[in-house]
Amino acid sequence: MMSMSRFNTLNAFKTRRAAQAIAVSLALCAGAAPLVARAAELPMRPVLTLDAAQNVIRAAQTKAAAEGWLCVISVVDAGGLPIALVRMDNASVPAGVDLAPGKARTAALFRRPSGVLEDALNGSRRAVGTAPGYVLMRGGLPLVVNGTVVGAIGVSADTPQHDEEIAKAGVDGLTQPDNNHGNAQVR
Repeated sequence: MMSMSRFNTLNAFKTRRAAQAIAVSLALCAGAAPLVARAAELPMRPVLTLDAAQNVIRAAQTKAAAEGWLCVISVVDAGGLPIALVRMDNASVPAGVDLAPGKARTAALFRRPSGVLEDALNGSRRAVGTAPGYVLMRGGLPLVVNGTVVGAIGVSADTPQHDEEIAKAGVDGLTQPDNNHGNAQVR
C-alpha cells in the first residue's frame, strides 16, 4: 500500500507536469497568434475553377464551330499551368496542340495578349524573342476578373485573326452564364 506522503508526491509531480504542458501549449498558441494575424493580412485572389475554364472553352468552341474554324483551345491558370485543352475534330494544324497551350501560358505569365509580344518582336523590341519557352504569336488572351489575371486562353486555328476572334469569344464566356451548365465562375 502506498503511503500518504508518496501519494502526495506523485500527485504534485503529475500536477506540475500538467501545468508545464499547459504552459507550453499556451506559449505555442501565443507564438502562432502573430502568424495567424499575418495570414489574415494576405490578399485574397480569385482563382480560375475547372467549371469556369470549361465555360471559356465552350464559348470559344461555339464561336469556332459557328464559323467553321477548326482549332485547338487551351485554358491555363494564372501561373500558366494547364486546366483544360480541347482539340476539335479534324483541326487542321497538328502543331496547335503545342501552340494553343503555349499562347495561353504566354498571355498568363506576361499578363497581356500574346499578340502584343508578337508585335514587339516584329517591331523594335527584338529582344523579346530571346524569352525561352514562350509562344509569341496571336491567339493568347489573359482572363481577368476584377483587375486580376486569373488565367488565359490560347487558340490555334487556321489564321492569327481567327485565333484572336475565337479567344475573344472564350474571354466573354468567363463572365457570361451558360444556360445549360450554370454560371461557373472563379472562386
